[in-house]
Amino acid sequence: MARDWGRLDEDDVRVRPGRGSRPRTRRRPAHEDAVGGFVIAVDRGRYTCLVGEDGAGRSGDRPRTVTAMRARELGRKSVVVGDRVRLVGDVSGRADTLARVVRIEPRTSTLRRTADDTDPVERVIVANADQLVIVTALADPPPRPGMIDRCLVAAYDAGLEPLLCLTKADLAAPDPLLETYAPLGIPYVVTRKDEPVDHLDERLSGRLSVLVGHSGVGKSTLVNALVPDAERAVSEVNPVTGRGRHTSSSAVALELPSVEGWIIDTPGVRSFGLAHVTPDDILGAFPDLVEGAAGCPPHCTHLQDDCALDAWAAAGHADAARLDSLRRLLAAREGDDTD
Repeated sequence: MARDWGRLDEDDVRVRPGRGSRPRTRRRPAHEDAVGGFVIAVDRGRYTCLVGEDGAGRSGDRPRTVTAMRARELGRKSVVVGDRVRLVGDVSGRADTLARVVRIEPRTSTLRRTADDTDPVERVIVANADQLVIVTALADPPPRPGMIDRCLVAAYDAGLEPLLCLTKADLAAPDPLLETYAPLGIPYVVTRKDEPVDHLDERLSGRLSVLVGHSGVGKSTLVNALVPDAERAVSEVNPVTGRGRHTSSSAVALELPSVEGWIIDTPGVRSFGLAHVTPDDILGAFPDLVEGAAGCPPHCTHLQDDCALDAWAAAGHADAARLDSLRRLLAAREGDDTD
């Protein structure tokens, strides 16, 4: 039957709504019902969050782990282990469920590093920690003071308290290395194979601590001693290169069972880029030298011949060993850390 096109009206025409039929707005949902969570692991765009612990969730919530993805409204903001976040969606923690991270709470600290000293892009490793545990073996592999110095710079930049943890004291004495860092007044613990780590537990109590160290120093062994259920893989040191093999592929936060506190185990690193740190950032960790630096020439690196800190120390206003330590850290920022 032929259609009489001349008798059609608007009711006979199907109008498809266009893309612009819904008014656009820049206002984002407030998510008043969002639940608080603590990010304990990150794996390929999925975030494992602890909900209902330490005031992170709704009142009366049972502690549980929730898997989440990042919501679009976060933009390019990175979510890292240690972050306090807000979650919406399915926060039941049941298998095969997924929530969304809609907000990152303000961070109290950020531990950062770059790929190398020329890379301008800094990467946040951990958020909200208050202590950086620098794990170093006394032997097998031998200590690398350059790496320790770089970690100290990163700690001072992030506002974290450093703790030097020397492992494998059954293979070598700690005294020579401790003497090097004595002018900095850094607290330390020394561990031996097959001995309890109670004294390290005490240093970790009530804190969120990050463990950092290059491969093979015994970091995973320490973690397994502190958290027996962690079951972190342990590697052997290569007898040819003297270096360890990476056994941890991503950072993970673990609750300490014997004391109130958390540790964050990070993958072993072979370098710690500090392109984001300035000489003044490092100088700020030496309050006894800051006043003396006021007489330095503009843009002084504190490594140059006309640095006013030499006269400041010579006049007895500061300990010369402290100035040497400052300059060692500054040199580590600009040089190689493979010693």
